[in-house]
Amino acid sequence: MTRPPRRPTVFPPRVLNSPRRWSALGLLLAIAAGLSGCAFYSFSGASIPSRLETIAIPIAQDNTSSPLNTMGSDLTSLLTDRFVNRTRLSLTTDDTGADALLTARIQRYQNRPTGVSGDERATTNEVTIDVAVRYLDQTQDSVLVDESFRGAASYDPVEAGLQGERQAAENALENVADDIFSTATSTW
Repeated sequence: MTRPPRRPTVFPPRVLNSPRRWSALGLLLAIAAGLSGCAFYSFSGASIPSRLETIAIPIAQDNTSSPLNTMGSDLTSLLTDRFVNRTRLSLTTDDTGADALLTARIQRYQNRPTGVSGDERATTNEVTIDVAVRYLDQTQDSVLVDESFRGAASYDPVEAGLQGERQAAENALENVADDIFSTATSTW
């Protein structure tokens, strides 16, 4: 048994001109007008004032004695990726001439057991990284963010060993970079 073809739904004029439809349209226009003000909004949720066009992100200082000697450059790469690829900001190496300046300092690296077996052997370790950040709007000589961020990740020291610690450190840095980006772009 075949069904007859469906006829397209035709709305009567009273539905097309209903107050509800016009209210929804007005709300959409209000949101669009609000987003076109002094800030730039992207689909990543990042909001950057229109006066900021360039950003400088110097290599993060690593003030720790961690066994991972590339944490400073790794964090800088993660931050650069977020601020340049997820916003309209252009990267510059001119720290003093940039519209915005983001500096980061890795203050603490800790690798400690968080799970212990019955024979007192570590079954889970957690890598914790603390980073101090300053984000400056140099066009208005103002501090936008001045705070510390912490990232952590766990690994199995027996099965993963040093490679597990490295992977946990990378994951902790990813978490820190995400938190820094979210905080810096949601303050507008």
